[in-house]
Amino acid sequence: MQKVIDLRLDVPATTDKIIKKIRSIFFEEDAHGPSNYRRIFGPRWAAVMGTSLEEIDARRRDLSEAEFSSMLAGVAEMLTVSPEAFIAELDRAGIEWCLVSSDSLDETAAFLQRWPGRTRGFANINPFNGMQAVRDLERAVKELGLSAFYASPFDWKIRADNALFFPLYSKAAELDIPVFIYTAMNYNTELPMDLARPLYLDPVAMAFPKLKIVADCGGWPWVPELVGVARRHPNIFIDTRSHRPKHLITPGSGWEMLMQFGNTLLQDQVVFASGADDLGLPVSQLVEEMKALPLKELVMEKWLYGNARRVFKLD
Repeated sequence: MQKVIDLRLDVPATTDKIIKKIRSIFFEEDAHGPSNYRRIFGPRWAAVMGTSLEEIDARRRDLSEAEFSSMLAGVAEMLTVSPEAFIAELDRAGIEWCLVSSDSLDETAAFLQRWPGRTRGFANINPFNGMQAVRDLERAVKELGLSAFYASPFDWKIRADNALFFPLYSKAAELDIPVFIYTAMNYNTELPMDLARPLYLDPVAMAFPKLKIVADCGGWPWVPELVGVARRHPNIFIDTRSHRPKHLITPGSGWEMLMQFGNTLLQDQVVFASGADDLGLPVSQLVEEMKALPLKELVMEKWLYGNARRVFKLD
């Protein structure tokens, strides 16, 4: 069986966290920019819940707040996955280990300690905290056992090349851990669309040529630009998290250049990150879709396994 490493899954959420996520997706009509996610992702998540967006809205109108909250709790309980079931799904997908995250560094660390060898963790650190952020990253790696840093222009509303991130990049280089950087458009119409454009990785890679950088989410819709940046910098890797693998070969989808170069000149710089939690699909299904891509056998091994080991310097 083809070995697989998945570089993006979430620590299994509690029922309370799932309720919070459902509310954030469906009921932020007054938060003008963020509510755009309801329009785009709401139907998909409603289907995962076994209903429709219209039915959810109808229930919200017809039920009391207590009744509606009870309904959400029941749905969330059905969607809750135990840690044991999470690991069983990794087994079904043939995943040797995965990179996980949660809202809390300590929660992530606790999950890693429970499943040593099957999980690694990354830290999402607030860059606005200055030197405290640098100390938090050092603690996350040296004391909590986390293995990567996540820099999110989307979460913190600053570009990847913003000076606030640079002390954290420097500390990551010192700690010899990879940096994952959100690199794609966003649907929050209160933020600039190009906040996480691939071009902004160029100054980071220039400043830290030995730092392993993973461009998260594949750079869409600027895929050719990300391919160019990765060709320019061999320390930049690309994942396509939260995009279904089968869509990478859909004509006109915008992924054509990644498929061409990823199968040839960039074959050593693409890694697999399912983002199964964002897609609401079993990770085993996404692994099978990835395996169905028209890649050369050696390239498939690199995308699914070998390149991730290089990112974490395991070879």
